[in-house]
Amino acid sequence: MNMKPYNIELHIEELVLHGFSHGDRDAIGEAIQGELARLFAEQGAHPTLHHSRDVEKVDGGSFTVRAGAKAATIGTQVGQMVYNSLQQEQKPTPRTHERR
Repeated sequence: MNMKPYNIELHIEELVLHGFSHGDRDAIGEAIQGELARLFAEQGAHPTLHHSRDVEKVDGGSFTVRAGAKAATIGTQVGQMVYNSLQQEQKPTPRTHERR
C-alpha cells in the first residue's frame, strides 16, 4: 500500500471530566495524548480529517470507570472515546482568516 504521510494537529481547548480527583488531571491528560497519538499512528484518521478544518465540539459520550482505576487507564479510555468520535463525520466550523 502506497500511502502518503500526513500531519495531524489536534488541540483540545477544554476537556470536561466530572467526578475525578483534581490531582489526577495531568496524568489523565498525558494518557489521553498518548492514546490519541497511538491510535492515529496505527489506524489513521477519517478522510474528512485529512483537510485543514476546525471541529467546534466533539462529544465523546459517557463511560463507566472501575472503582480504583488508575489515571492512566482512565486517560486511555477517554482517548479511545475521543478518537472514535473524531472518526465519525463531524460538521466543520468555518475558519475565519484575518488579513493584515
